[in-house]
Amino acid sequence: MPCPTLIVSGNPRPNSTTLDVATRATRALGEAAGVDLDISVLELSDITDTLLTWQHPDAESARRRVADAQLVVVATPSYKGTYTGLLKAFLDGYGPASLAGTIAVPVAVAGSPVHAYSTPLHTSTLLGEVGALTPFAGLGVMESVARDESALDGAIDAWVSRHEPILPVVSAAASA
Repeated sequence: MPCPTLIVSGNPRPNSTTLDVATRATRALGEAAGVDLDISVLELSDITDTLLTWQHPDAESARRRVADAQLVVVATPSYKGTYTGLLKAFLDGYGPASLAGTIAVPVAVAGSPVHAYSTPLHTSTLLGEVGALTPFAGLGVMESVARDESALDGAIDAWVSRHEPILPVVSAAASA
């Protein structure tokens, strides 16, 4: 049975490079783990105008989609070395343990090597604050790498290889 997997794009622009990187990384993770992922996408840019309205039905529906997924890939461009305000506003709608049991993988696209390293760490911390489990070091890539298909494939392959010992976590999520 396929693993319900949701990619959440915190990029304010739809169909972004950030979403492309997250999609490719998610597919590579599933292939390496030998898991059939049923991937869907939530672009927060589609619900921007609802996120700051208390209990808005569109925002709450989006939050339920995240909570219902077994594997969530949370993607963001780096803004000042961390995640976007859009992603933060979305995740602020959760309580401390709202995503307990959800496996989350941070993915970031950044303009500098320092931000490519720090943004997934900050995103992982934020996800932990709402109860998500982040067993993988997030993927951070430079914008220049994200725009070069060959370089991006190499970066994703290296990231997946580093996490090979814990790929059974993805398999466990699929069978949960």
